[in-house]
Amino acid sequence: MREVAVVAFAQTRHSAVDEGLSEPELILPVIEEVRRASGLRTFGFTCSGSCDYLAGAPFSFVSALDAVGAWPPISESHVEMDAAWALYEAWVRLQHGDVDSALVYGFGKPSQGDLRQIMTLQLDPYYLAPLGLDHVSYAALQASARGADRAELDEIVRRSRAAGRANPYALDLPDPEGDAFAVAPLRPYDVAPPADGAAAVVLAAGDLARSVCERPAWIRGIAHCMDSHYLGMRDLARSASAAEAARAAGAGKAQVDVAELHVRFSHEEPILREALGLDGASAAATEINPSGGPLAADPVMATGLIRIGEAARRIIDGAAGRALGHAASGPCLQHNLVTVMEG
Repeated sequence: MREVAVVAFAQTRHSAVDEGLSEPELILPVIEEVRRASGLRTFGFTCSGSCDYLAGAPFSFVSALDAVGAWPPISESHVEMDAAWALYEAWVRLQHGDVDSALVYGFGKPSQGDLRQIMTLQLDPYYLAPLGLDHVSYAALQASARGADRAELDEIVRRSRAAGRANPYALDLPDPEGDAFAVAPLRPYDVAPPADGAAAVVLAAGDLARSVCERPAWIRGIAHCMDSHYLGMRDLARSASAAEAARAAGAGKAQVDVAELHVRFSHEEPILREALGLDGASAAATEINPSGGPLAADPVMATGLIRIGEAARRIIDGAAGRALGHAASGPCLQHNLVTVMEG
């Protein structure tokens, strides 16, 4: 397997309201930042992640390419999902050996619509969408199946929001309070707050990575796995696909110093800790979501990429020796991607 590393990462200061920026205006600053950080102006491959449902237009990623530039011509691809999967595609592309660098970026503006309605429209149109349930309602079913303890969920939200207040890119959210339900048993603060935002990552291979970054975050394992999208055909209290992705990526081979998890609902954290081998005494030294994670800001379609970028950043700056970045897609942790990085 060819050596590939994250050598630069940037993200926007996420906003809970529409600040009037078009997608190219949202993306351009983070692309310029990773160009400066890596010293690379052009890349062998470019891949993005976004959602036409959020933009309300087909092929919306095409207009976003204005942020990359029209010259020189680029080799480009796109995934209609979180940009963490764009990073996976770019990693696979670099394994071919004919290019040495890749630009990956993701963006979303959920402020332009009703996210709960939009996520419902994306469901399977034959069996799931006609039920009329949104992603929060499905998450509530999973929380009920898990039987999560209220005090544990409140502590997860409190810790995440406190870390988010120390993160200049996240939303400034108060500690959880109130006893109203979004959908029982989930309270509004158990749900990741949608935000407009974007992120970009530069991948580089071998000697190029070493030449542009003093301490590259080497990708030692990366894998993704999917459960059935029919909720009645899987155990919602667990995530078999996350466990399989972690096994394939080699997450359990050594101590993980930092784990950034794509926790869109507070009850997902204990499910993921169990699936990824981050629960129990052996994982006590692992710091979970020191950035605050999605519960501090959820820039939809960039959130998973940010988990990988945040984990990589702690390797690049020397704060961690081994880190795990996790991304999820689909209802009830249906599709999971795990990236293991080392300094």
